[in-house]
Order: sequence, then C-alpha cells, then structure tokens
Amino acid sequence: MNEVVKFLNENPVQYLATVGRDGKAKCRPFMFAGEKDGKLWFCTNNQKDVYQDMQANPYVEVSVSSPAYAWIRLNGKAVFENNMPVKEMCIQNPIVKGQYQTADNPIFEVFYLADAHAVIADFSGNPPQVYDL
Repeated sequence: MNEVVKFLNENPVQYLATVGRDGKAKCRPFMFAGEKDGKLWFCTNNQKDVYQDMQANPYVEVSVSSPAYAWIRLNGKAVFENNMPVKEMCIQNPIVKGQYQTADNPIFEVFYLADAHAVIADFSGNPPQVYDL
C-alpha cells in the first residue's frame, strides 16, 4: 500500500478511465485524495458525467506515469460513501477547497477503490511490482 500511495502522491495528476453510459471508454484527469483506514480515496462532483458513469458501472482504472518513465495502473470498484472525515481530509487540498469550499457541500462526493489492484512498472526490464489492496 505504501508504495502505491507514494507513487500517486508523487505524480498528482492521474487519469481515471470509466465506461461511459454510452458504452464507450472515457478518460479524464483526476487527483488522488489520500489513504485513510487502508483505503485509497478520490473525490468528485455528483453533477458531473464521471459520477453518473461510475453509478452505472463502478469499475474504474487510474493510470499515471512519472518523469522517470515508471507508471502505475490501479483498478477497482468505486464505492461512494458519505464519509465526513474523508471529506475533511480532501478539502485540505487547495484545489478541492476552491471547487467545493466546505466538506458538507451537497455536490461533493468521495469514493474509495474496493478490491483494488495496482501494478507499478517501468522500462528497466525488472518485473513489475504487483499489489492487491
């Protein structure tokens, strides 16, 4: 878990892939919010298409590469939870605070990845690191 969290924190703009309600792949920039209680958390807005897509099909994948040409692929099931401590953690990020102002904003949603699976790899020829979280 620590290596996955470290990689996501060091590469703050990831890309989240979903299956759109039209059945086609959708990919958009996203940010990792943090780890709490052994779960990897993200946040979004319940007025966005991405939220509606995840309600229809909660299986997602996150990917990002580092400046050193290493990358992560992280997938799991998006589970939304009205978790105020996590929302308070997320709102500490100035970008998130600028969008939602307060943790109790009714459009502010948080989710974690259940049954998360991560692979960190690079071009070194070494085997990828695999994590089931």
